[in-house]
Amino acid sequence: MSEVSQVAKELLRRVPAGIGGVVVAIIVAVAAMTSWFTVDPEEKAVVLRFGEINRTVGQGMQFKMPFGIEREYKVPVLRQLKEEFGFRTTAGDPQSQFNFTSYDAESLMLTGDLNVADVEWVTQFTITDPEKYLFSYRVHDRPYRYNEAIMAFRDMNEAVMRQVIGDHTIIEVLTAGRSRIQSEVLVKLQNMCEEYDLGVRVDQVILQDINPPERVKPAFNEVNQAEQERDTTIENARAQYNKVIPRADGEAAKSIATSEGYSQRRVNEAKGDALAFDAIFKAYSEVPEVTRKRIYLETMEQVLQNAGRKIILDDEVSGVLPLLNLNQEGK
Repeated sequence: MSEVSQVAKELLRRVPAGIGGVVVAIIVAVAAMTSWFTVDPEEKAVVLRFGEINRTVGQGMQFKMPFGIEREYKVPVLRQLKEEFGFRTTAGDPQSQFNFTSYDAESLMLTGDLNVADVEWVTQFTITDPEKYLFSYRVHDRPYRYNEAIMAFRDMNEAVMRQVIGDHTIIEVLTAGRSRIQSEVLVKLQNMCEEYDLGVRVDQVILQDINPPERVKPAFNEVNQAEQERDTTIENARAQYNKVIPRADGEAAKSIATSEGYSQRRVNEAKGDALAFDAIFKAYSEVPEVTRKRIYLETMEQVLQNAGRKIILDDEVSGVLPLLNLNQEGK
């Protein structure tokens, strides 16, 4: 070490005074330029000293040791970030433009009923822990890369989405099951991020377009049309059923109620007739002659009401016939 110091002193002694001043000025300028940095309001910066985490600082002007002794990594912690799958946004203003080519490897998935769906989705997330986000997840068989966490996060998204899509049929994926799929993916993805200690909070998973692959889209559309026609036929049949069956049920219930009413009326009438007969028979047993005469008179009263005009003659009366208009009576 002493020999190196002596060599350095000898070199400095041989450097001309003017050049030495320039070197010192350059060193001071480089030190000044590399000893500070600024952090935006939505960011935090993780400072490493000799490759080891030293501290995390917030917004504003921050100082660090120069000459690369300390290095900072800025992370947007107050901004909601997003990752796109199956497509990429190429322009946002004035009108959004998208690129859908060359992303089949991440968007083509197999459903639970062995159909293929082209799934496009967006995952929105927030970085909650800058240190974990930057350095917790590492692939140890290759050098560290700054976007290691993003690559891992994308792999997690694809793995979880394929798992959930594989648990649903193609009809569920294309129609009513979309909201349930989004919820399942969000929960499972968040659990995986916590398991891998990624320092990320998943805010939302949004399914964009879900379509069959272009090669089978015509056949798939024909199947959908046939299923829609089938559903329409079933609905029409149900409407006709609801129109006819309740009416028939009502008529049947009405007939049954009428029959039951008639049956009850006949039973009651029969019971009444039986009671009346019992009463007459009891009266007849007590006073037979009077009861017989009363029955005769009541019966004749009922019969003679339907006999029209009545003429009662005494056998001992004479000279009555000339007074009768027999022709009128005959008419």
